Amino acid sequence: MRRTRGVALILALVIVALATIMATRIGARSALDQHRTAVLLAQEQGFELGLGAEAWAIETLRSDAERNPRQVTLDQAWAMPLPPLPIDGGELTGQLEDLQGRFNLNNLVNPDGTHNAFAAAWFGRLLARLELEPKWVSLLTDWIDPDNVVDGMDGGEDALYTGLKPPYRPPNRPITTTTELLALPDFGPERFRRLAPYVSALPAGTPLNVCTAQGLVIATLAPSLAVFAQDPKALAQNRLKGCFPAKTDVLAAVQATTPPQPANAPPPTYPPSALIAETSSFFRARTAVRIGTTELTLYSLLVRTPEGSSRVVKRSFGTE
Repeated sequence: MRRTRGVALILALVIVALATIMATRIGARSALDQHRTAVLLAQEQGFELGLGAEAWAIETLRSDAERNPRQVTLDQAWAMPLPPLPIDGGELTGQLEDLQGRFNLNNLVNPDGTHNAFAAAWFGRLLARLELEPKWVSLLTDWIDPDNVVDGMDGGEDALYTGLKPPYRPPNRPITTTTELLALPDFGPERFRRLAPYVSALPAGTPLNVCTAQGLVIATLAPSLAVFAQDPKALAQNRLKGCFPAKTDVLAAVQATTPPQPANAPPPTYPPSALIAETSSFFRARTAVRIGTTELTLYSLLVRTPEGSSRVVKRSFGTE
């Protein structure tokens, strides 16, 4: 009888332990499922709010185009960040950036597939100011251009990339995101972090807007423009009342340092003047949404037509 009662007690204890474990597991799984559902719901809400911020950006760009169709400047409404807006359980912030205020990497190769010597020299000076090796000019040019001919001593085409582990080939077409720089051999994240704030990946032939360009990008256009990288506060102050510097002044500085062409040489198809402007078509909206502990960042690439209407051409989440 004692043995029977002992076995029964042990069996009861085992059953209670198993029930406790099962209850704990069911409770934990239920709590995890609830948390996942809440996160997914918050992300969906954040995305919808991001779409609303896109509509705000499109309307702001349209309004600015009506007021000044010839220039895009930093004193216009689009350049003013959207202040933190309270939403249910969190807040939303937004900011528009003129991507034509950066050096367009695709300008290294003209729309017809030829190399642009002016853009290559400009990019080389930008790399030098950031203390990066000049070889990236040729490597990126070969990554973009349509041929399989190596550019100079530092370039690289199929033979270079197929010898890597794992092997791959250059696309021989314009890049669609600046992160493609990381595909260049040994470029690495450190170089990318240093260069990324100053470059963009827009259609070939898209000019720099000198009214919104960063001081370092303007400074590397020509030696006489180096002053624009020395005092960012003064540059920002001068832009409170419109476009600064003027396109004519920048072009004059560039042309003063451009080597003269032979008398019988045809004019370049894509001269420096084609890569300098006072207006823009490409903008990026950054929308940050926080709902509870869930955060979502939406990047939206917008293109504005000469008529003033805009549309979204690309979206990404979390990273540019």
